[in-house]
Amino acid sequence: MLFDSSIRRELTRTFGATLFVLLIIVLTMMLIRTLNFANKGTVDPSEVSLVLGFTVLAYFPTILTLSLFIAIVYTLSRMYRDSEMDVWFSSGQGLFRFLRPVLQFSAPVIVVIALLSVFGWPWANAKSQELLNRYQSRGDLERIAPGQFQESRDGSRVFYIDNKDMKERGTPDKASKLFIFARQPKSEVVVSAKNGHIRVQDNDRFAILNDGQSTEIHDDQTLTISRFQEYGIRIGNKPVEVKDVNLNDPSTLTGISPRIIPTQDLFRIAEGRFQGELGWRLGMALAGINFMLLALASSRVNPRSGRSGGLIVALLFFVAYFNLLNFGKNWVATGKINMPMMLLVLHGGVFVVSLLWLWKRHTQWSFGSMLHRRRARETEVPA
Repeated sequence: MLFDSSIRRELTRTFGATLFVLLIIVLTMMLIRTLNFANKGTVDPSEVSLVLGFTVLAYFPTILTLSLFIAIVYTLSRMYRDSEMDVWFSSGQGLFRFLRPVLQFSAPVIVVIALLSVFGWPWANAKSQELLNRYQSRGDLERIAPGQFQESRDGSRVFYIDNKDMKERGTPDKASKLFIFARQPKSEVVVSAKNGHIRVQDNDRFAILNDGQSTEIHDDQTLTISRFQEYGIRIGNKPVEVKDVNLNDPSTLTGISPRIIPTQDLFRIAEGRFQGELGWRLGMALAGINFMLLALASSRVNPRSGRSGGLIVALLFFVAYFNLLNFGKNWVATGKINMPMMLLVLHGGVFVVSLLWLWKRHTQWSFGSMLHRRRARETEVPA
């Protein structure tokens, strides 16, 4: 039908342009962020493109949702502004009639949003975390640039290495001519050694130094100097990975981010923060439907107003609803509400409000018109 095809064609053009612009913006922001992480030593510089790709994939459901919302609002607002909506209304096409072509266009996008939220989001986050963990497991010593002093993340240690000779010998995983300055609660320790390497024991990582000297400066300015053949310094914990999680052992969930847990496993974990993550993922799929209805109901503009006035108001609705998604996740995580109730109250409530708003717009119902008709009936003189 001409009506349906024209609406879908207009939505497709606007959606494609909006998605392209948003992707460029997000890619630029994420690239700057990832390069900053690489500069700080958090990300392997050679894997910046991989981390960037996984990060963008993780946030792609949000990008698609915003693109769909903007496309519907902008398309219908332009039709109102150019009086095209008046033409369709005068030909007998009510606002509810627009629901079919909008739904036909939005359905595939909403399905993709749901799949990415449920499966793509945890997979991309797990892959990003795997890259970060793999780089961290290589040890602080290997990530330090030779010939430069570098502070640890928590600021408690300063490292210096010169591993040129190690690379020449074909052992770049070890460090030579190593210097470590460490701050402790009641003392400061200066350690120098000829060489060293990283050893993982249980869930801890240690810097193992060989053939060196340790100087400990106490608060009372006394010194303790000792020489050693082998000296170990704990430099952090072994990164926790998804494969380390045992759903039957809650202790393995400590320190792991809910973002990297597959959705099917979240159903089996009763802890609040994991249930909150599950509610957020399911909510993103439901939010796609609600955003479509909100866009259809909030797209009316005054032809005399500016081009962006209606779009700005609609974006405020998007920001408010999206923040409620995060609030709902936190409420479930803190035990203020259970996950099914959060989904029912938040997304079910927005769905009902959106339908009522759309019905009000379709019937042009208002309190003023209702009062006017009531007064007209009361003043009507019986025949």
